[in-house]
Amino acid sequence: MKLDEIDRRILQLLSENGRMSYVDIGKEVNLSRVSIRERVNQLIENGVIEKFSIVINSEKVGKSVSAFFEVDCEPSSLVNVAENLANNPHVASCYQMTGPSTLHMHVLVEDFSALESFINEELYSLHGITRVESHILLRRFKSRTGLKL
Repeated sequence: MKLDEIDRRILQLLSENGRMSYVDIGKEVNLSRVSIRERVNQLIENGVIEKFSIVINSEKVGKSVSAFFEVDCEPSSLVNVAENLANNPHVASCYQMTGPSTLHMHVLVEDFSALESFINEELYSLHGITRVESHILLRRFKSRTGLKL
């Protein structure tokens, strides 16, 4: 699908406020509510918009410790380890990275005791992990909530 400037502006507005009404978007781009609805539906049908979601402030729901992990795995165990981690409720994101069968993972937990339990009981118990490096978030300067066009 070839995006024009109006489509890009619609995407920008929705990425800033996913609850923005079609009427309000139409006012911003000088189109009718019906035209905006049709364009958004086309963006959805063509896979440009994959889903609508919310961003939850993890600290406000009791997840005050944010940690990032680099997890090296035996190549034959990578997919199994990744699937197990992806299904863990503490894991916010998990990606395969370039390098020696490396996963990059973001974990959100209540406190340092919960982080220690996650590492010792849930991470180290997985077969095939060869190395774990962790970094605890001190301060967030920018957080990606959507692709900027």
